[in-house]
Amino acid sequence: MQHSPQHKFIVREAKWEEAGERLRAIRECVFIREQGVPEELEWDGLDGECIHLLAETGPGDAIGTVRLLADGHIGRMAVLKEWRGRGVGSALLLRSIELARDMGLCRVVLNAQTTALGFYRKAGFKASGGEFMDAGIPHHRMELALRQSME
Repeated sequence: MQHSPQHKFIVREAKWEEAGERLRAIRECVFIREQGVPEELEWDGLDGECIHLLAETGPGDAIGTVRLLADGHIGRMAVLKEWRGRGVGSALLLRSIELARDMGLCRVVLNAQTTALGFYRKAGFKASGGEFMDAGIPHHRMELALRQSME
Protein backbone atom coordinates (compact mmCIF):
# COMPACT_ATOMS: atom_id res chain seq x y z
CA MET A 1 0.00 0.00 0.00
CA GLN A 2 1.27 3.44 -0.88
CA HIS A 3 0.43 6.46 1.28
CA SER A 4 0.44 10.10 0.25
CA PRO A 5 1.47 12.45 3.04
CA GLN A 6 0.05 15.66 1.58
CA HIS A 7 -3.44 14.62 0.56
CA LYS A 8 -4.42 11.67 2.72
CA PHE A 9 -5.16 8.89 0.28
CA ILE A 10 -3.86 5.36 -0.20
CA VAL A 11 -3.36 3.23 -3.30
CA ARG A 12 -4.00 -0.48 -2.97
CA GLU A 13 -4.60 -3.49 -5.16
CA ALA A 14 -8.26 -4.32 -5.60
CA LYS A 15 -9.85 -7.45 -7.07
CA TRP A 16 -12.58 -6.79 -9.64
CA GLU A 17 -14.81 -9.41 -7.98
CA GLU A 18 -14.68 -7.54 -4.67
CA ALA A 19 -14.27 -3.86 -5.63
CA GLY A 20 -15.71 -3.83 -9.15
CA GLU A 21 -18.70 -1.70 -8.21
CA ARG A 22 -16.43 1.02 -6.78
CA LEU A 23 -13.96 0.82 -9.67
CA ARG A 24 -16.82 0.92 -12.16
CA ALA A 25 -18.35 4.01 -10.49
CA ILE A 26 -15.12 6.01 -10.92
CA ARG A 27 -14.78 5.03 -14.58
CA GLU A 28 -18.45 5.76 -15.28
CA CYS A 29 -18.08 9.22 -13.75
CA VAL A 30 -14.85 10.13 -15.58
CA PHE A 31 -15.06 8.32 -18.92
CA ILE A 32 -18.76 7.90 -19.65
CA ARG A 33 -20.34 10.98 -18.05
CA GLU A 34 -17.48 13.51 -18.12
CA GLN A 35 -15.72 12.52 -21.37
CA GLY A 36 -18.62 11.00 -23.30
CA VAL A 37 -17.05 7.58 -23.92
CA PRO A 38 -19.77 5.15 -25.11
CA GLU A 39 -20.53 2.49 -22.48
CA GLU A 40 -19.95 -0.37 -24.91
CA LEU A 41 -16.37 0.85 -25.50
CA GLU A 42 -15.60 1.32 -21.81
CA TRP A 43 -16.64 -2.20 -20.76
CA ASP A 44 -14.38 -4.40 -22.91
CA GLY A 45 -14.71 -7.62 -20.89
CA LEU A 46 -11.06 -7.58 -19.76
CA ASP A 47 -11.53 -6.30 -16.20
CA GLY A 48 -11.75 -9.79 -14.69
CA GLU A 49 -8.23 -10.63 -15.85
CA CYS A 50 -6.50 -7.38 -14.86
CA ILE A 51 -4.73 -6.19 -11.75
CA HIS A 52 -6.65 -3.16 -10.52
CA LEU A 53 -5.45 -0.39 -8.26
CA LEU A 54 -7.83 1.71 -6.22
CA ALA A 55 -7.05 5.09 -4.67
CA GLU A 56 -9.08 5.81 -1.54
CA THR A 57 -9.34 8.66 0.92
CA GLY A 58 -8.70 8.10 4.62
CA PRO A 59 -12.45 7.51 5.22
CA GLY A 60 -12.47 4.97 2.36
CA ASP A 61 -14.04 6.96 -0.49
CA ALA A 62 -12.93 5.68 -3.92
CA ILE A 63 -11.25 8.51 -5.84
CA GLY A 64 -9.13 6.89 -8.57
CA THR A 65 -8.35 3.70 -10.41
CA VAL A 66 -6.09 2.13 -13.02
CA ARG A 67 -5.65 -1.39 -14.35
CA LEU A 68 -2.68 -3.43 -15.54
CA LEU A 69 -2.99 -6.27 -18.03
CA ALA A 70 -0.63 -9.26 -17.95
CA ASP A 71 1.05 -8.02 -21.17
CA GLY A 72 2.12 -4.76 -19.50
CA HIS A 73 -0.66 -2.56 -20.84
CA ILE A 74 -1.66 0.14 -18.35
CA GLY A 75 -5.13 1.51 -18.93
CA ARG A 76 -8.41 2.91 -17.72
CA MET A 77 -6.71 5.39 -15.41
CA ALA A 78 -9.36 7.65 -13.96
CA VAL A 79 -9.25 10.14 -11.09
CA LEU A 80 -12.32 12.02 -9.90
CA LYS A 81 -12.18 15.66 -10.98
CA GLU A 82 -11.93 17.11 -7.47
CA TRP A 83 -8.86 14.94 -6.78
CA ARG A 84 -6.88 15.80 -9.93
CA GLY A 85 -3.62 17.65 -9.46
CA ARG A 86 -3.19 16.22 -5.95
CA GLY A 87 -0.86 13.31 -6.73
CA VAL A 88 -3.47 10.57 -7.13
CA GLY A 89 -2.75 9.87 -10.80
CA SER A 90 1.01 9.86 -10.19
CA ALA A 91 0.65 7.44 -7.29
CA LEU A 92 -1.54 5.11 -9.39
CA LEU A 93 0.90 5.23 -12.31
CA LEU A 94 4.00 4.64 -10.17
CA ARG A 95 2.37 1.69 -8.40
CA SER A 96 1.37 0.23 -11.80
CA ILE A 97 4.99 0.46 -12.94
CA GLU A 98 6.17 -1.23 -9.71
CA LEU A 99 3.69 -4.06 -10.24
CA ALA A 100 4.87 -4.54 -13.83
CA ARG A 101 8.49 -4.72 -12.62
CA ASP A 102 7.47 -7.24 -9.95
CA MET A 103 5.85 -9.31 -12.72
CA GLY A 104 9.20 -9.35 -14.58
CA LEU A 105 7.92 -7.33 -17.54
CA CYS A 106 10.46 -5.56 -19.76
CA ARG A 107 8.18 -2.64 -20.63
CA VAL A 108 4.80 -1.08 -20.03
CA VAL A 109 2.62 0.54 -22.67
CA LEU A 110 -0.43 2.75 -22.57
CA ASN A 111 -2.65 4.80 -24.82
CA ALA A 112 -2.52 8.33 -23.42
CA GLN A 113 -5.07 11.00 -24.14
CA THR A 114 -3.17 13.70 -26.03
CA THR A 115 -3.96 16.22 -23.27
CA ALA A 116 -2.13 13.95 -20.77
CA LEU A 117 1.13 13.44 -22.71
CA GLY A 118 3.09 15.74 -20.36
CA PHE A 119 1.88 13.81 -17.31
CA TYR A 120 3.18 10.51 -18.72
CA ARG A 121 6.41 12.05 -20.06
CA LYS A 122 7.24 13.19 -16.50
CA ALA A 123 7.15 9.51 -15.49
CA GLY A 124 9.57 8.62 -18.31
CA PHE A 125 7.14 7.42 -20.98
CA LYS A 126 7.95 8.11 -24.63
CA ALA A 127 5.38 8.51 -27.40
CA SER A 128 5.59 6.06 -30.29
CA GLY A 129 3.68 6.57 -33.51
CA GLY A 130 1.24 9.31 -34.38
CA GLU A 131 -1.99 10.51 -32.89
CA PHE A 132 -5.05 8.26 -33.22
CA MET A 133 -8.66 8.47 -32.14
CA ASP A 134 -10.07 6.18 -29.47
CA ALA A 135 -13.68 6.64 -28.34
CA GLY A 136 -13.66 10.00 -30.13
CA ILE A 137 -10.70 11.27 -28.08
CA PRO A 138 -7.19 11.89 -29.54
CA HIS A 139 -4.57 9.52 -28.07
CA HIS A 140 -0.90 8.58 -28.47
CA ARG A 141 0.66 5.20 -27.74
CA MET A 142 3.41 5.55 -25.14
CA GLU A 143 5.84 3.13 -23.61
CA LEU A 144 8.35 2.89 -20.82
CA ALA A 145 11.25 0.43 -20.75
CA LEU A 146 11.65 -1.22 -17.35
CA ARG A 147 15.19 -1.99 -16.27
CA GLN A 148 15.53 -5.34 -14.61
CA SER A 149 17.57 -5.30 -11.43
CA MET A 150 20.96 -7.02 -11.81
CA GLU A 151 21.39 -7.64 -8.07
